[in-house]
Amino acid sequence: MAILETTDLKKYYGNGDTCVKALDGVSFSVEEGEFVAIIGTSGSGKSTLLHMIGGLDRPDSGQVKVAGKDIFTLKDDALTIFRRRKIGFVFQSYNLVPVLNVYENIVLPIELDGGVVDKKHTDSIIKTLGISEKVHSLPNQLSGGQQQRVAIARALATKPAILLADEPTGNLDSRTSLDVLGLLKVTSEQFRQTIVMITHNEEIAQMADRIIRIEDGKIAGGSHV
Repeated sequence: MAILETTDLKKYYGNGDTCVKALDGVSFSVEEGEFVAIIGTSGSGKSTLLHMIGGLDRPDSGQVKVAGKDIFTLKDDALTIFRRRKIGFVFQSYNLVPVLNVYENIVLPIELDGGVVDKKHTDSIIKTLGISEKVHSLPNQLSGGQQQRVAIARALATKPAILLADEPTGNLDSRTSLDVLGLLKVTSEQFRQTIVMITHNEEIAQMADRIIRIEDGKIAGGSHV
């Protein structure tokens, strides 16, 4: 079953000769539990695509369905709630709250939404990501790799329909990058978590189940790894 579907997504900036076609008719789908890497060079449209999938920006035309819901039929407030409950985000910058410890950072989105923390699920994620001994530490007491693991745990704890990762290892050295990506793949398999990852790095993309290539705002091919 497709958990994510995009249909003829278009996003243009400017007019006439200065028009930049950031997305120019992008259509693809992702199955539940799949780990997909979207790879492209800088300026290819991959980050714009991630923002559309995550409901962070609206397209000029086209459709994005997440868990069967056409997200752009929602008004801004409803879209914000849907995004908070159904879409997890992991960015290059870890976006951890410095005055909260690791555990508090992980459960913060659930508590802000008025939800109940599934402690068993959360503890399982923390254990899988190897940060059990750090739950009482503050972010500034962690390495970059550990902070990114906390960010991944926070995104997974809400049980999102999809997890979107935008260059998640961009601030990490190559060895730590592969460690974090390996853990991301493990969590995908263990929790049947659908993951869509944006990257420009071919080696990192190879860790996904499937690679989609984007060039000049268009899908330029794809392959199973």
